Amino acid sequence: MGEAKRRKEALGEQYGKESYVAPWFPITKTQAQQFVKWTNRGAWIGIGVLVVCWVGVRFIGPALGLWQVN
Repeated sequence: MGEAKRRKEALGEQYGKESYVAPWFPITKTQAQQFVKWTNRGAWIGIGVLVVCWVGVRFIGPALGLWQVN
C-alpha cells in the first residue's frame, strides 16, 4: 500500500481538501499566501509613488519656481 492510500484512509473526507490557517479562521493557506503577495506588491507600489512625489516636490518643483520657500 502506498503512502497516498494510507493518508487517504487516515484523513477520510478531509483528504485532498486544503487546510485552514487556523481552525477558527476560515482562510486557507493558499488564500493567505495570495494576500501576502498582493499586499507586498501594493506596499512596493506605494513606496514608488512616494519616491516619485518626493522627487517632484524636492527637485522638479523648485526648478520650475513652484512651492517657493521664503
